[in-house]
Amino acid sequence: MDITGKITRKLAVQKGVSARGEWQKQEFVIEYQEGQYPSFVCFNVWGADKVNELAGYGEGDEVKVSFNISAREYAGRWYNDLRAWRIERVNDAARQPAAGASAAGTTGTGTANNTASGQPAAGNGIPAPTIDDLSEPEEDDLPF
Repeated sequence: MDITGKITRKLAVQKGVSARGEWQKQEFVIEYQEGQYPSFVCFNVWGADKVNELAGYGEGDEVKVSFNISAREYAGRWYNDLRAWRIERVNDAARQPAAGASAAGTTGTGTANNTASGQPAAGNGIPAPTIDDLSEPEEDDLPF
C-alpha cells in the first residue's frame, strides 16, 4: 500500500537486543488529507539501514510511503503494525502546474479556470463548452 503526506513528527530511535541480535526501530507520523480534515498515521521502520534512510528526511518533508499492514495479539488485545519499506520524497516539480496551465490560471484544488470567461477549462487547455455552444436537439433524435 502507498500513502502520500507530510512528515509531522519523527520519534526517537529505539534500540535493543533480542535472541537474534541487535535491533533498531524508529516511528514517524505522516499527515495526509482525507476528506475535509487532515488525518494522521504512525509508521515504523525496522533495521539500521531503514533508520538511516529515515534520517535523510525531516519534519515537513512531503513523502510517499510504501508499507505493509500486519496485526498481532498480545495479552488478549490486538495491535496493528504499519511497517514502511520504502520512503520516497515527493517531487515538488511534478506538483507545480505546467506552463500552459498557469496561463489559464489554477486554483488551490488543481483545477484550471479560463480567466477570460470565468468558465472551467478542460484538461487539455480548451475551455469547456457553454450552454450557448450546444446545438438545439433534433425532433427525431431518439436513442432507438
